[in-house]
Amino acid sequence: MKMPEPDADVIARRQQIIKAMQAIVTGEGVITDADELRAYDHDGLMAYKALPLIVVLPETTEQVSAILKYCHDNSVKIVPRGAGTGLSGGALPLADAVTLGLGKFMKILDIDLANRAVVVQPGVTNLAITQAVLHEGFYYAPDPSSQIACSIGGNIAENAGGVHCLKYGLTTNNVLGIEMVLMSGEVVRLGGKHLDPGGYDLLGVATGSEGLLGVITEVTVRILRQPETARAMLIGFPSNESGGDCVAAVIGAGIIPGGMEMMDKLAIHATEDFVHAGYPLDVQALLIVELDGPEAEVNHLIEQVDAIAHQAGATYVRISQTEEERQVFWSGRKNAFPAVGRISPDYLCMDGTIPRGRLADVLNRITELSEKYDLRVANVFHAGDGNLHPLILFDANQSGELERAEGFGADILKYCVEVGGVLTGEHGVGIEKRDLMGEMFTEDDMKQQQRLKCAFDPDQLLNPGKVYPTLHRCAELGRMFVHEGKLPFPDIPRF
Repeated sequence: MKMPEPDADVIARRQQIIKAMQAIVTGEGVITDADELRAYDHDGLMAYKALPLIVVLPETTEQVSAILKYCHDNSVKIVPRGAGTGLSGGALPLADAVTLGLGKFMKILDIDLANRAVVVQPGVTNLAITQAVLHEGFYYAPDPSSQIACSIGGNIAENAGGVHCLKYGLTTNNVLGIEMVLMSGEVVRLGGKHLDPGGYDLLGVATGSEGLLGVITEVTVRILRQPETARAMLIGFPSNESGGDCVAAVIGAGIIPGGMEMMDKLAIHATEDFVHAGYPLDVQALLIVELDGPEAEVNHLIEQVDAIAHQAGATYVRISQTEEERQVFWSGRKNAFPAVGRISPDYLCMDGTIPRGRLADVLNRITELSEKYDLRVANVFHAGDGNLHPLILFDANQSGELERAEGFGADILKYCVEVGGVLTGEHGVGIEKRDLMGEMFTEDDMKQQQRLKCAFDPDQLLNPGKVYPTLHRCAELGRMFVHEGKLPFPDIPRF
């Protein structure tokens, strides 16, 4: 069937937008060709794709400000995009929206060891921050598995975690300040190198806001001293239940490991085939537990965890003896997602979070759902803080499998909420979990959240269609703030 020709008014409006963007970002910073736009038609949630109207790649805060001001003044929707590694569709383009890519913001601006802070642009990768200070004995604690590729701006948008977030916190606990451009084009700073900024916690509001409130153009993060000693334990169990019991027992004993991760049998075999980390293949569940701190403390805690593990039924325990061996233990877990990609044409990576004490219950429910939907699932998760990442394996080329995978994932997340958990731990809501928000929030709850968005983006042009299943007009909600072209928070420093 022949596709209808685009409306002449639509073509003319697109050309106007292109011309305006090219005036702001000269050279090759505006992408309009359909083939080139396909590189931006999805993020890490590759089951959904859409061509953006155009893509703009600014290099300065001033350009970002001018772009947002134009879009604000001309009612043009805009979708911010970092490295595109997000797994919830938060950067999925819209056909009638400009995609604002921040891939050229890749400078480390300041390393301040005295204040234990690093100032970077949002396109700097997570791992690059640690690499920049490692020689001085420092590191940046949050370490998502995609840290080699994911950008710090995206980490803030989704409040990313990682294997060490159990002890050292999520992104929100390690970010000190940001520079952010509002939809009006105004540039504000929230926080800084100081540890406790006064006033409302607007930095906390911006962290995890999924690109709905503003575009981040600079980030100040907290760096930590590397621990004196760090050793990792591989602990194998005859069942997922016994592994889950061990997790609860370790935390219940007052021990907070630097990291505590768990994989089931399918994930163990996939990662071992891919990385050859020396994982045991005759266990049903594998825990990786890392203890860090002074050497005497670490050795004492290893003895305690070893005893707890055996009480929980562990059949295999191996302790790293060198730093190289510790890194090998983690290499399998860090590469679990690409490893699973080798055994299935496609997979959906879920992101529910539950109370640790319900871990065994939820794993049993996932097994039941796997049989119900006739799809395999590999379980990889941050066991210490209850953040599950079930990887649902499917083949999008087989009729109905994507739909079954979506139903499977939705049922997992509904059960997470049912047992007292939440829909997302670090991947965000985006479009993936948008229609499940009603499982966790009432309509009044969501309206109240949208009132906050209205304070920052009254015309709802910034990343629309994400997070909320129903988009209410600000006039319908009753604005919490009166706009008249001014900042909703007039005491914020502006530039």
